[in-house]
Amino acid sequence: MYAIVEIAGDQQKVEKGKELFVNRLEGEEGSTVELDNVMLVDDNGKVNVGSPVVEGAKVYAKIVEHLKGDKVKVFKKKRRKGYQKMNGHRQYLTKLQIEDITA
Repeated sequence: MYAIVEIAGDQQKVEKGKELFVNRLEGEEGSTVELDNVMLVDDNGKVNVGSPVVEGAKVYAKIVEHLKGDKVKVFKKKRRKGYQKMNGHRQYLTKLQIEDITA
């Protein structure tokens, strides 16, 4: 059984027991989050597609930890002008573990 869920503006495919990284969510580490923007549920070949969401479907996930992602380097350069600029960025992330999917 899997589901397509919108979490913090991104659509993710989730399965029970799977861990995933999403943009930082509110909540303490160890708390449970209820995700109700479920767009599709597949229960062993029986597919239920919402328009836009599936009514009554929920996904329960546990916040494992809050962390920062890998550094992304941003380099800008204009040739023959002597201009170059280097920036870096680390995204704030939340690690979720999917506990249950209800349809």
